[in-house]
Amino acid sequence: MAHVLGQNQYGKAENRIVRVRRDSARHEIKDLNVSVSLSGAFEDVHLTGSNANCLPTDTAKNTVYAFAKKYGIDSAEAFGILLARHFVDATERGVVHRARIRIEEYAWDRIIHQTGNSTGSGSEEAGHSFVRRGQEVRTTEIVYDGDSLRVISGLTDLIVLNSTDSEFWGYLKDGYTTLREAYDRILATQVTARWRYGYTGRADEAEPPWDRCYAQVRRHLLEGFADTYSYSLQQTLHAMGSRVLDHSAEVDEIRLELPNKHHFLVDLEPFGLKNDNEVYYAADRMYGLIEGTVHREGVVPLIPVT
Repeated sequence: MAHVLGQNQYGKAENRIVRVRRDSARHEIKDLNVSVSLSGAFEDVHLTGSNANCLPTDTAKNTVYAFAKKYGIDSAEAFGILLARHFVDATERGVVHRARIRIEEYAWDRIIHQTGNSTGSGSEEAGHSFVRRGQEVRTTEIVYDGDSLRVISGLTDLIVLNSTDSEFWGYLKDGYTTLREAYDRILATQVTARWRYGYTGRADEAEPPWDRCYAQVRRHLLEGFADTYSYSLQQTLHAMGSRVLDHSAEVDEIRLELPNKHHFLVDLEPFGLKNDNEVYYAADRMYGLIEGTVHREGVVPLIPVT
């Protein structure tokens, strides 16, 4: 029976890199986890053992570090685009047809220290001292095939909570339904968001201001969550996605994954206490998982459903 080699790719995953910019007393740092994946004319590498068309994964790693030195890292998106174009356009004999660059960025904030006397009369940011920011991770994926770019950015582990203005009732019920209707509940979730930019890398297109766009999308995700009186997490998802599209012209579609981080009222009656929506048990397993894409009318959604 004949065998056929199907889709294949290879690269160097999770290259951890910290780039420090030291051109003033106020240092800047970028902390990235970069994964490179290449597709192309690699049939012989698999079928005959010839490595003539194989760019070593170690070369991909070295390129990441060398590019960080040569070009700096203005943003995860801009750095990923540089790498993707290089691997497709500059590799010998054009054997690489498609490059995918995935980047996670870990944010650091400057440490604030007090100035003046012991009462703390003022404060200032340290020029070279930082503290890692929470759990939130910024992400981006760049795909380049020699003609066009696709840029999908996002974030993970953004944990949000509304302590009121959330209900859930009027749902379908059958013989296995035990959930009580809720007219005032905690709504909490751990946001994973991915959004696709309309930018395709044509020569006549200006690159979006990546860092500003990220901050803008993040802000409207948070405001969409906070400003929505919620009757379901599905409704909140749609409101968050719609708000991003309404305020971020560069974004064509956004996909959200929102696990419902359930909070259950604790029964305090055995202790002679009334629990007036004040004491909850936070459960991390099991959880409802709400997923959905919001896109502009006429736009074909391209963000993969995982």
